[in-house]
Amino acid sequence: MPVKHPKVAVLLAAFNGMQWIEEQLDSILEQSGVDVTVHISVDSSTDGTESWCHAYAARHPAVVVLPGAGTFGGASRNFFRLIRDVPIEEYDFVAFADQDDVWYPGKLERAIRQIGDLQVDAYSSNVIAFWPDGRTHLLDKAQPHTAWDFLFEAAGPGCTYVFSRQLSSPLKACVLANWSELQEVSLHDWYCYAFARSRGFKWFIDEHPSMDYRQHERNQVGANTGINSLIARYKTIHDGWWFSQVKTITRLVGLEHDAFVKQWFSLSRWQLLRLSMSAWKCRRRVRDKLFFFCICWATAVVGKKAK
Repeated sequence: MPVKHPKVAVLLAAFNGMQWIEEQLDSILEQSGVDVTVHISVDSSTDGTESWCHAYAARHPAVVVLPGAGTFGGASRNFFRLIRDVPIEEYDFVAFADQDDVWYPGKLERAIRQIGDLQVDAYSSNVIAFWPDGRTHLLDKAQPHTAWDFLFEAAGPGCTYVFSRQLSSPLKACVLANWSELQEVSLHDWYCYAFARSRGFKWFIDEHPSMDYRQHERNQVGANTGINSLIARYKTIHDGWWFSQVKTITRLVGLEHDAFVKQWFSLSRWQLLRLSMSAWKCRRRVRDKLFFFCICWATAVVGKKAK
């Protein structure tokens, strides 16, 4: 009698992905111990990605390409479309996938085992970033959760996320209910982590890497390594984007009236200084706590667009 494997819906957002998408898909279909169906949503592309995906799906019954839905303009909107349009309620687990990484064969099997053993609702993991010149770097996101980290950062790369049905069903309901507002969210993985934590769902971040995380010039959000990456992130804060996302996500998860949040939500100079004093509970990694403290002070002093 055949062994019954957990059914997993893998949601893959594609855009001009011809260079690496085949390697990514092959690594997903080679997952051990699970019954995988890959659902692909292709943002309007100019390199033939959509027609290639349809041809690939014709050869692989476990791959489904969603009907075209126009231009999304970013991965986040594409992933929200996948959550909305894929019948994820029919699956035991839901996972996100990028188009250009390489999954280890036991990625999903380990995630599902950890979800069951630890009695949690969601899983993410560390990854190994790799560059065309052969460099590699462990991206360590597996620090302990803090009280409010979910309002200020994701739980690591979204391509490592795996959700149980207990989480994916209410997540989909909220996506449907807040569709228009979600179009303002730039990072779907940050929102999904905030949604889960704000609703009391349990989340585990695994220190064991689950995949090779490709770095290239078209990464929407790449590895946070080195001084150039730090400068790039500072610019997103300086121009107001990051704080704007904090406020948008906080509103969407319904915490703008929480006693702690009300102390800083208007982001006035004095509120930013007060928020800096809570840096230890707003980020997970020590380096990021220090950076958070400095950013709050710098934004308060310079007064740049903390909207």
